[in-house]
Amino acid sequence: MTQPAKFSTTIQPWGNSLGLRITRPLGDMARLKKGSKVTIEILEEGLLVKPAAASKKRLKLPFTEAELIKGLSAFKAHADELPIPSAAELGM
Repeated sequence: MTQPAKFSTTIQPWGNSLGLRITRPLGDMARLKKGSKVTIEILEEGLLVKPAAASKKRLKLPFTEAELIKGLSAFKAHADELPIPSAAELGM
């Protein structure tokens, strides 16, 4: 966890909106960089700005599920080696 930090700045006009400039050291401490997505919450105390939850990227594999099971049989999948559960294991 990073050390608590505090600084003062001035809200500036940015087109038809308002902009908040974050100093580089403070951005580094918050693990923010150019293009970082953030969430802004309005609390009784003011605004809370924090990094947005990272979306998990789907891993692109070099093969498809269909390619993995192509030509698979019970014998090749070693289904013949699976133990047969007992009646006690099945709750009978």
